[in-house]
Amino acid sequence: MKGEISEHALLEMQIPLPPLSVQRAIVGRWRKAQETIAAANERIARIEHQTQARFLADLGLTLPERATPPKAFALKWQDLERWSVMFNQMAATGVDVSASKYGAVPLSECLQGTMNGYCIRPVGTKTKHKMLKLSALRPEGLDLTESKYVKVPEKIAKRFHISKGDLLICRSVGSFDHIAKCALVEEDRPDILFPDIIIRARFNDMILPEYAGALIQSPIGRLWFQKNARTAVGMWKIGGGDIAGFPIPLPPLSVQRAIMERVEAGRAEIAREREAADRLRRETQADVEAMILGAKPVARK
Repeated sequence: MKGEISEHALLEMQIPLPPLSVQRAIVGRWRKAQETIAAANERIARIEHQTQARFLADLGLTLPERATPPKAFALKWQDLERWSVMFNQMAATGVDVSASKYGAVPLSECLQGTMNGYCIRPVGTKTKHKMLKLSALRPEGLDLTESKYVKVPEKIAKRFHISKGDLLICRSVGSFDHIAKCALVEEDRPDILFPDIIIRARFNDMILPEYAGALIQSPIGRLWFQKNARTAVGMWKIGGGDIAGFPIPLPPLSVQRAIMERVEAGRAEIAREREAADRLRRETQADVEAMILGAKPVARK
């Protein structure tokens, strides 16, 4: 099978074999780094939880008690909204955006419009335009390096390019956990297009795009879209109607800005912790490899 190594090849592999005292010192260095990285990951998870809890608390909401739908549940006939097990499972989480102290309005009231992206195969040569991949939608923001070259007419590029303030939302994905994941466009990019598995949402001046994105990405927003997603041939899908119908608390713009300042402060702290952990991971890997190969002295106790 492709990517596998045979038992014979594994047993014939030659490896550096320093004395046991050196091996212990190398393993000790590696374990100490792993403990530090694990502690950083715990801090990141705690900050993420606190940031989300504060974000929702500012709206008069609380984090859902249940992060995943129950495997077994009971409902009265009068409580069945749809003939969908998934819909009713997610409904059992008790998500109620309208409980916000600002009430809730359909997101359609804040939209200029939504549009599905363009479908085209990438090309192997450099061109004027690139098409984003779904992996470009990251929790920390839009990663423009996750793209491929495409060859399209200028009229297509003009229609499907991304602009500052666009919110790009996943509309079709194989992973249930990635339903409605999204990222905000930070700059006008006439050379970058978005694909048909992504919906572009553009907003009017009633709402900050970053606030809309933060609420969609919050546990409450994700649960709402997961509840309303439909599945076919292994793909989970949402549409423009689902985005337009999303109930969203709408505080004044000044309050939205203050809320997002606190969210961005939390995200910046997470980014610092993540960068420190990644740097330690890289340094540890380089140190351990150098010690194994004898290129770096090993401090033995």
